[in-house]
Amino acid sequence: MKQYMVTRPLYSEDAFADVHEKIHRHHKTVRLTKNGVCVNCSCDLKRAKNAALSLLPFIGWMRIYQLKEWLLSDIVSGVSTGLVAVLQGLAYSLLASLPPWYGLFTAFFPVIVYFFLGTSRHISVGAFPVLSLMVGAVVTRLVPDEGPPVNITGFEGLTSDEQRVMVAASVTFLMGIMQLTMGLLQVGFIVMYLSDTLVSGFTTAAAVHILVSQLKFVLGLVVPGLSGPLSIVYTLEKIFVQIEKTNVCDLVTSILIMVVVFIVKEINDRYKAKLPVPIPIEVIMTVIACGVSYAFNFRVNYKVDVVGRIPVGYESPMGPNMQIFGQTAVEAFPMAIVGFAVAFSVAKVYSVKHDYIIDGNQELIAFGASNIIGAAFKSFAASTALSRSAVQESTGGKTQIAGLLSALIVMVVTLAIGFLLEPLPKSVLGAVVIVNLKGMLMQIREVPYLWRRDRPDCVVWVVTCLASILLGLDLGLAVVWAQISKYLKKTNITGTDIYKDRKDYMSIYEPEGVKIFRIPSPIFFANIDFFRGKLVGFNPLRVLRKRNKALRMIRKLLKKGELQMTSKGLLLISSGPIEESEDESNMEELDQPTDFKDLPVQVNWNSELPANIHVPRVDVHSLILDFSAVSFLDISALKELIRVEVEVYIVASYILKKLHSCMFFDDEVKSSMFFLTLHDAMLHILEKHPVNSENTKVCEKV
Repeated sequence: MKQYMVTRPLYSEDAFADVHEKIHRHHKTVRLTKNGVCVNCSCDLKRAKNAALSLLPFIGWMRIYQLKEWLLSDIVSGVSTGLVAVLQGLAYSLLASLPPWYGLFTAFFPVIVYFFLGTSRHISVGAFPVLSLMVGAVVTRLVPDEGPPVNITGFEGLTSDEQRVMVAASVTFLMGIMQLTMGLLQVGFIVMYLSDTLVSGFTTAAAVHILVSQLKFVLGLVVPGLSGPLSIVYTLEKIFVQIEKTNVCDLVTSILIMVVVFIVKEINDRYKAKLPVPIPIEVIMTVIACGVSYAFNFRVNYKVDVVGRIPVGYESPMGPNMQIFGQTAVEAFPMAIVGFAVAFSVAKVYSVKHDYIIDGNQELIAFGASNIIGAAFKSFAASTALSRSAVQESTGGKTQIAGLLSALIVMVVTLAIGFLLEPLPKSVLGAVVIVNLKGMLMQIREVPYLWRRDRPDCVVWVVTCLASILLGLDLGLAVVWAQISKYLKKTNITGTDIYKDRKDYMSIYEPEGVKIFRIPSPIFFANIDFFRGKLVGFNPLRVLRKRNKALRMIRKLLKKGELQMTSKGLLLISSGPIEESEDESNMEELDQPTDFKDLPVQVNWNSELPANIHVPRVDVHSLILDFSAVSFLDISALKELIRVEVEVYIVASYILKKLHSCMFFDDEVKSSMFFLTLHDAMLHILEKHPVNSENTKVCEKV
């Protein structure tokens, strides 16, 4: 057994401070000027340019826009997404308890604003079912279906629908103010720490609420909108009491729509690699339903509730109602959090896939401004829907030019051809909403997995889901936890086995390529981005995908004979242009460990590669994580690092037994990476990666 011996003075805190000089750090100060508050303010041309690019991200990607290669794809994507946005806008308006055409406003104004301010090139901005339902809960609380509305100044002389529009616009405006404020204060990181478990349980509960809310349209029943604790129970009671009054035409139409849409969506998913674009089955079925309803006069002959009159054009803008602000502040905050968290999660997926960076704080500013301006023109809360964003990306969308074109399609419907949708049965919209809930409802399959891997996490999922179902979405979100990560970068105090904050001391020893962090909160899906960016300094998944793409290219060139093995390594012998493959059909393969078994040489990723292949450098070879205060962690964060050849060592004896019991370890994540102390881990690293330097003064092994 290897040993090390420590010889150093016995330190009290005061004695240690006397021997080892601390660095006095200067913190940012806030200075009050005549014009207001200034935080270390200074400005020059370069900073002004960077500020403009940061605040208006579209300038950055417009400068690199490849007109010939991207424009046609953006046009196809924009038209496809626009048609889906029209349909979903009408459908999600019903969730918000508003007349259907206000969903068209939500699919237009926020999209225009996001085009200029957003950093994601692929998400489709507009109505999101969970947010729409949360807006609907506020609307029906202040303007109920049965009984008088809440006494609010400004309601006088307005119809019930106009009162509801005022409520929805005002709460959306307040939600936008909250998002914009968080973005300007650079506190977007707070929203990112909603754990994956929490979000999954919450969205599953939201899907249940949405399903129940659409039953009245599917069955053709008149059921008042309810809100508050146990509202879902009372709604089901009112539905089953009058179940014998079900409109058979509505029910048959809904079932037919759901079956056809579900089958075609499964075909789209199964054959997505072979289909040039997904079959727009929702749009097709909506057109057919409109035609059949008009031909057989469903509204008169079968008493079917239809969309009805859709006014031509846009309405005059209006300001928010301050009294409604006071009534809805409690609901507006969780709406702001959920709306951004969902949109940011979807944006992250596409940014990783297409290799660009999104800014969480700028996204908050973009959605805040989108909701504020949208609310002024009577749209309701906007975020993104995964299904609509998937259409925009899968049909070839490259930038938000596709989003802008989708808004133009919505505008054409609003200004010119909206009357064609007037005979559309509301049961069709309800059926479309329900069939799109599949992804959220199927999240319940996570429960058995969580029970086996991490029971506290499983309890969080179940409690979140049940609380959100029974108490309502706003209260349900309030009864569960969210953890905010803090971290401390540590280093060795020269000549000792003591590790302190590297920013506080001058006599420190930092081996090149080694990083040490103490993290007091769990590593899981929600804070993996924080873990990657702030601690490691790079995104390991992005690096892994770049490396695997590079290996694909090297194999391709070797097979063609354009690349040969020499004594100096791989040599490009072709003088022609090398085109990088855009094939994204095997994205799963890019996430696997790099495989050199069929190559004549192992690639040194930090050296210059042939054929102008560029892969981000990784200057860290070892990472020590002090998890002594952590109760659980997510294995995926560690695997990503290991697959890019970063050795991970963990100090966390407290959770070692728990990790063994839940089968945490495998061929990549092994128990041998766990050490008793930071110093044990450091000495192990120094043995594997010797540092030949006279300045190396760390307690040596004997």
